[in-house]
Amino acid sequence: MTETQQMSLFPGRNVTELVEDIQLLTEEIQDLYCLDEIPWVIGYSGGKDSTAVLQLIWNAIASLPPEKRTKKIDVITTDTLVENPIVSAWVRNSLARMKAAALEQKMPVEPHLLQPEFTETFWVGLIGKGYPAPRGKFRWCTERLKINPSNRFIRDLIRNSGETILVLGTRKAESTKRAYRMKKMEAKRVRARLSPNMNLPNSLVYSVIEDWRDDEVWLYLMQWENPWGYSNKDLFAMYRGATADNECPLVVDTSTASCGSSRFGCWVCTMVSQDKSLTAMIQNDEEKEWLQPLLDFRVELDVEDSRDRRDFRRRNGNVQLYERNLDEEISIEPIPGPYTKEAREHLLSRLLTVQAEIRRNAPPEMRDITLITNEELSEIRRIWLEERHEFDDSLPKIYQEVTGEPFQDTRPGADRTLLGSDEWTVLAEICEEDTMYLELMAKLLDTERQYYTKSRRTGIYDDLEKYFESSSRSKEDAIQKAHNQRDFKQAANEGNVDTIKTRVQGLDTIQNEIEKPKDTSKQLTWGSLKFPTNDVDDSEEEG
Repeated sequence: MTETQQMSLFPGRNVTELVEDIQLLTEEIQDLYCLDEIPWVIGYSGGKDSTAVLQLIWNAIASLPPEKRTKKIDVITTDTLVENPIVSAWVRNSLARMKAAALEQKMPVEPHLLQPEFTETFWVGLIGKGYPAPRGKFRWCTERLKINPSNRFIRDLIRNSGETILVLGTRKAESTKRAYRMKKMEAKRVRARLSPNMNLPNSLVYSVIEDWRDDEVWLYLMQWENPWGYSNKDLFAMYRGATADNECPLVVDTSTASCGSSRFGCWVCTMVSQDKSLTAMIQNDEEKEWLQPLLDFRVELDVEDSRDRRDFRRRNGNVQLYERNLDEEISIEPIPGPYTKEAREHLLSRLLTVQAEIRRNAPPEMRDITLITNEELSEIRRIWLEERHEFDDSLPKIYQEVTGEPFQDTRPGADRTLLGSDEWTVLAEICEEDTMYLELMAKLLDTERQYYTKSRRTGIYDDLEKYFESSSRSKEDAIQKAHNQRDFKQAANEGNVDTIKTRVQGLDTIQNEIEKPKDTSKQLTWGSLKFPTNDVDDSEEEG
């Protein structure tokens, strides 16, 4: 939303009017805080809006007598582990200062740095499970990285206290879509600026600065001192550095345009065409050129058509078709699945290379930067070994090649295995260039290995059957089968009896050919079907 649009939606206020509004908000916050024992949770990202809200709350509660500051206020920040490194460091330092100031000022404020479960992080999804880089139709990252950690915290609080109030820095002036959503929720409010949380029962959302504009937020931050001792002027400078023209006018009144359009987020985000804030940071400050490898790697992830990196099957092994418009013609093709083994290994190698380069070139205070944690690497290794059955165990090898150090896996029993890279090499040589056969054999062998250590082998036949179904056909045969099933289903829906009969007869013929033994004196095996021979029977030679 542009400044002109904001001006039209929210009439400008002069400084005196803004001061009066802040005073009214202070009294409202104090009344609401003292009204009951419902705990408060403030969402804090370190950006201008959440900083303004937290500052308003802090100053209002600090004005109360110490005996009335009895209700704890939790401040939660979610670190997705792929945040802009500059912003991430800023937020972490802010939380540390906040904790110290709360103790010193006897404020009931407790900051919390939340993170996604190590099984749900971005790199575990992308490199471990092979999820493609997020897109509009497959935005798998937001819930795992941002929503789940905060929701878990709030649910635990509700479980202990019965209900909670979530204080957010959402503003109608952020976008037309946000304004519409907030306006819609106003009809369900229990009191001014207090709306029900549609995602979390027994939770209310308190929108303190919902009607503020960007320039009013900056005016407040510049004129009112940060109560936990962090510099709002440094925050302003960070926003200015993340603006393309490196200009943010000094906010002296509410008529002055501001630089509030800067957006900070995950440096890996492929939901936007370009990471404008990180790009601007690098362009505006030579000392931040060490961040360039992050932008380069993000470009590698942000490929419109990544079919050459992805499996033709979905992650469950099924081939699913969809209609694709190619040059104004409809093409029915398989929906691309997860990244292939080679693509996942390449992405891991690139990420570790970028991390090593960043650590070499970053300023001293950022030399310990971590792009992927040891827990994430261990989980990726587990997925490759146990779920993908890639028993060549390539992760430790890639790690050592890039870092020059051995990989230390703290997972219990991680290095105990019956199969390894030597066995994988032999199997690959036997299978020659047949990647599907190699995949099938690896899955069968590793499934037997996994069940070998179990006291009960219940389920092994189901697993083996599943792998035969997903990996025993060539890519062409698997895709053709999916087309046949689609045509059969379409014909059934349309009541096309002739097509159904043709398809059934064709399938019966194929099945009979498969089941017909070529030599009744020998047992028919899957291997003989996979690798048929033209050898003449000994008895025929003798005749």
